[in-house]
Amino acid sequence: MGDSPKAPKASAFHPTFTVNNIKSVIPIVLQMDRAQYISWVELFKINARAHQVLDHILPSPDNTDDSSPLSKTDPELWACLDAIVLQWIYSTISNDFFNTILEPNSTAEAAWGRLKDVFQDNQTNRAVQLETEFSQIDLNNFPNISAYC
Repeated sequence: MGDSPKAPKASAFHPTFTVNNIKSVIPIVLQMDRAQYISWVELFKINARAHQVLDHILPSPDNTDDSSPLSKTDPELWACLDAIVLQWIYSTISNDFFNTILEPNSTAEAAWGRLKDVFQDNQTNRAVQLETEFSQIDLNNFPNISAYC
């Protein structure tokens, strides 16, 4: 019994506890084969900001020791909120992504980072590929200048 995590204090009400269905505010299910990452990220960040948990996915640059003031003053509440944000992430991604980023004892920030890496780790390669494609475009392959542009 001594190993079970403590629940947050009854007086520790937080706006995050009011979310019943995260899919109603983040209707996108992020999938590997779809280019929806930017939209999903924006909706997720708006929701996190509205519920005062943005620091669980994007720590403030003001905190040089990588921790939130709440994590120091009420670590049980911080851990509970982090678990909720992690559930939000897992609930709004496809099963493929879930299986890709799932790690035991993860935090919301770590899961957020793993998703970011999946989409943005190849930016340099993609930029080189697009530049190569662009340099090979020939005006003769288009019916008019508008199509070329």
